[in-house]
Amino acid sequence: MNAALDIMAAGQPASLDFSFLRGGGTVAILGLGKSGLATASALAASGVDVAAWDDSPSGRAAAEAEGVTLVDLMEADFRGMRFLVLSPGIPHHFPEPHPVAAKAVAEGCKIVGDIELLYLAQPEARYLGITGTNGKSTTTALIGHILGEAGMAIAVGGNLGTPVMTFPPLGSDGAYVIEMSSYQLDLIDSLVFDAAVLLNITPDHLDRHGGMDGYIAAKERIFAGQGGDKAAIIGIDSAPCRDVAARLSARGHARLIPISVCEDAPGGVAVDNGLLIDDLDGDAEPVLDLKTIERLPGAHNWQNAAAAWAVARVCAVDKPTIEAAMRSFPGLAHRQQLVRTIGNIRFVDDSKATNADAAEKALGCYDRIYWIAGGRAKEGGLTSLEPFLPRIARAFLIGEAAPDMAVWLEDKAPAIVVGTMERAVAAAYAMARADGVGGVILLSPACASFDQYPNFEVRGRHFVSLVAALEPNEGGIGA
Repeated sequence: MNAALDIMAAGQPASLDFSFLRGGGTVAILGLGKSGLATASALAASGVDVAAWDDSPSGRAAAEAEGVTLVDLMEADFRGMRFLVLSPGIPHHFPEPHPVAAKAVAEGCKIVGDIELLYLAQPEARYLGITGTNGKSTTTALIGHILGEAGMAIAVGGNLGTPVMTFPPLGSDGAYVIEMSSYQLDLIDSLVFDAAVLLNITPDHLDRHGGMDGYIAAKERIFAGQGGDKAAIIGIDSAPCRDVAARLSARGHARLIPISVCEDAPGGVAVDNGLLIDDLDGDAEPVLDLKTIERLPGAHNWQNAAAAWAVARVCAVDKPTIEAAMRSFPGLAHRQQLVRTIGNIRFVDDSKATNADAAEKALGCYDRIYWIAGGRAKEGGLTSLEPFLPRIARAFLIGEAAPDMAVWLEDKAPAIVVGTMERAVAAAYAMARADGVGGVILLSPACASFDQYPNFEVRGRHFVSLVAALEPNEGGIGA
């Protein structure tokens, strides 16, 4: 079982109770995707008056099928409403607020997100929040796995995919492990995280935050309201995060825990060439060689591991349990997930790598790669991958971008256009077996999936199914 992706509760979990909101005014909900529909259903099940809307006819149809009351919120009076619960993808500041959000603010209605509602329903539980431009999904899943292996009652989700409104009530004995996007952080009001992680900050979503300063400010909100023994865990390897750490220190934050894979982290957790060093007790103890953990390859995953180690220690998990859980971590689906090993050949699903920046991290982790790449090309090109091309034993190119990628790879790395995933897996396995020296068959496409698949998850699952069907003694290239 991947404990990080399951709600850890005995038997059939109870539902969240929002009866305390009854009689306090209607709750409006804008955006009826996965999280919005879960919110509408949870509130309605508790007897709360709900007025929900989605700009998409298909979204409204799905909500109607679930019995959700639909109200055109542009025609609604927000002066008597309790909240407007906004889907994170809907802007309420930049580049310009959605008209419904602007109307709600003008009429004095507070805007929140579903995670704020979770806190209002379960204020006694422990809240662990994880954000950052990169790595937050893996870190969230890893923390959930460690705490689950330690026997804690947990629920894991948020931006990771599981709507928090589907969580069970955990009370004071449980912990909610929540991946927080910058959009979601903009929608919390009273929630204070018991432990908050900021991994890194690089430019992203700048239009939604009015520029880099606004984006940094949104990420910094994960530490809002913290004091006393609340833990602020910060990756200090990026300049914006170092600035955040300095501001928290200047404000006298009592429990500031740095993490780094580039330098010492006094009072925190550092990684030196794969060796994780725990200095939380001031003794700089080497505790784990991360290079021996196949499912956490590369410096970016070492940062994720350092953050997860710090959170687990804050949650009073003992070191041997943390180490054992890290070794048993199955990886997060489609993010450098080791799916099978046949002899000296490993198969890694990194279908989430839909651009060159993401593929670069995977290519930097392995020495001999049979690379499955291609799909629908993204803006930005592939030039950042060139330093890693000497690691490529051969590239097997699929999808729309395959011909152009073959031209780009000419004289840089051996490549063949195979067109489909079926041909790529069969050909890569045949060549890896024939070479006899081992290596990694890596799906890290550096392209979007939409030419051949509805999303990267379906692409990754197709790769995994093809790998599962391989026979260890196969030798043909296949068709």
